[in-house]
Amino acid sequence: MSTIAENIAKVRERIREAAQASQRDFASVGLLAVSKTKPAAAIREAHAAGLRDFGENYLQEALNKQAELADLDLIWHFIGPIQSNKTKAIAEHFAWVHSVDRLKIAERLAAQRPAHLPALNICLQVNVSGEASKSGCSPEQLPALAQAVTQLPHLRLRGLMTIPEPTEDAAQQHAALARLRQLRDALDLQLDTLSMGMSQDLEAAIDEGATWVRIGTALFGARDYGQP
Repeated sequence: MSTIAENIAKVRERIREAAQASQRDFASVGLLAVSKTKPAAAIREAHAAGLRDFGENYLQEALNKQAELADLDLIWHFIGPIQSNKTKAIAEHFAWVHSVDRLKIAERLAAQRPAHLPALNICLQVNVSGEASKSGCSPEQLPALAQAVTQLPHLRLRGLMTIPEPTEDAAQQHAALARLRQLRDALDLQLDTLSMGMSQDLEAAIDEGATWVRIGTALFGARDYGQP
């Protein structure tokens, strides 16, 4: 068994144990492999070990990998900050976008989603920790943004995403992640998705209701940002 396959098995076991501890169904937690800066060969290896969903932060890198891996049945998720000039390619080449944080971006994605494709699955990114360096709308901006996005064609608002301030403190992890769940529930829009939890806090995220955990390092090892 390859290292990536071994890592996938270990992460799946962490998810299974966390779901069991939280009295949740293991199948209700999706594993989104964060493959940014990793070569297409690593994605191919992860797919051979059973993964289908892959998250990318950088558009051109993702498009190159999609072309190289076109023979595989993969589901691509865009999870990085979105610039206006990138929305057309994102709308054309991804099934999910987790990082919509303003109406202008949602409107462009809706207008540019090809009519022959299914509705684009959308998560609204919320800055629950209030960090100036982080993308995401504020909790106060969320209700109006969510209502507006539900009115747009070719998009399906699925839920919320967050990247909390990193911390080793379990109580702080839970507090930030619980905040996203509370914000989703307060919208009363029957949203089914919470995209939250990474390699270091996936247990807390699952306990707080995560339906996608976004895992990179624990699957593929440390990222090499020197690579294109």
